[in-house]
Amino acid sequence: MDINQEVDRLSQIPMFSKMEASKLKLLAFTSKLVEYDDGDILFHADDPADSVYLVMEGQVEILVDSDNGSSSSIVRGEDSLIGEMAVISSQGRSASVRAKGPLTVLRIEDDVFLQLLTGNPEVALDVMRQLSDKLTEAHHANECLQHRLNALAKH
Repeated sequence: MDINQEVDRLSQIPMFSKMEASKLKLLAFTSKLVEYDDGDILFHADDPADSVYLVMEGQVEILVDSDNGSSSSIVRGEDSLIGEMAVISSQGRSASVRAKGPLTVLRIEDDVFLQLLTGNPEVALDVMRQLSDKLTEAHHANECLQHRLNALAKH
């Protein structure tokens, strides 16, 4: 994919649809397209948060291990932003992420991503909406698990 194709693809992603072409071109130029094979690890839990990943093609599986030894996973597809929470909070990764089939991502360095947020209120607002959706989803999953646990405790 050449830079113009990358810019065209980025302009189709809702988060970037209102950005000027020149800013999209700069984003494409300062980021890196990376391809992964099925099962390849993008990053591990507790790794430093040095970048975010935008899924361009394919799917990722987000793997979360709990303190009690159990694990769960969530699948995300095209146009999903991965790893933004750790970059925004300047903390290590909270989960591991691996490719679920062939995968192409745009790897955006942390400083570029943070500049993108501070310089583009529409993008920052969209990222906040996505984070809110993820927190709501996690809260709902936690409630479901709590109900299951309570049901098991009654038996």
